[in-house]
Amino acid sequence: MASGRGNSVYQGVFGALRTLLHLTAAVQFSYGIYYDYTYVEFPTSEPEMRIHHPWGGKFKYLTFLDAIIQALYYTVSLVNDFVGTNELTPKKPPAVRRFKDWLMATLAFPVAINVGVTFWTLYAIDRELVFPKVLDPVFPSWLNHVLHTNIVVFIVLEIFTSYRSYPKRSQGLTGLAIFMGAYLVWIHVVKHYSGVWVYPVLEVLQLPQRILFFVAVIGFTLSLYLLGEFLNNTVWAKEVKLAKRKIN
Repeated sequence: MASGRGNSVYQGVFGALRTLLHLTAAVQFSYGIYYDYTYVEFPTSEPEMRIHHPWGGKFKYLTFLDAIIQALYYTVSLVNDFVGTNELTPKKPPAVRRFKDWLMATLAFPVAINVGVTFWTLYAIDRELVFPKVLDPVFPSWLNHVLHTNIVVFIVLEIFTSYRSYPKRSQGLTGLAIFMGAYLVWIHVVKHYSGVWVYPVLEVLQLPQRILFFVAVIGFTLSLYLLGEFLNNTVWAKEVKLAKRKIN
């Protein structure tokens, strides 16, 4: 009896912390999107415009698209906390829970880690390749960390605080590949109409190097899907086994 009551209290506290995590993340990333879109204006005079051309707006940056994905994911998670279910292996999960699990596995985790790791790696090598100093006066440091650091921190916390049922690997990888492929096409459209690559690093690469860069980035992102699946199966090993048992 005491053990059951203690377990109930633990689940209640854990659930409250999980909801607080979702609320904090949803508000943070939503505000980051709003502030970036409304107040951050890139220089439009030469030669700065050769670095950040206005064509395509903020939607040409994977960072901005990822922030939208994160805000959507944590908002859906918050809705699921109240009207869906966080039961580990529900017999008939509601649509909001199924969408939450799919979004986390297919886009939220791999794209967040991709953006965070790629940005800070290039920044460490030469910040002019990804975030030139000319942006410092218009792009506040706190926003930089919201969009490039906190995305990783919160998605890792999410791995450890919420179990999700991964889709079939082929389906998850296909969804992620379609997203990354569409983004690759999109940045070429931007280059065609603006004459400027979205990221300065692409300006210094020759065609063969750019091809290798794109292949490496997409391959890295797909491998992050597998990493997310591995972490989920490791952290929630008992739950994964139980779910497989129910399916069989």
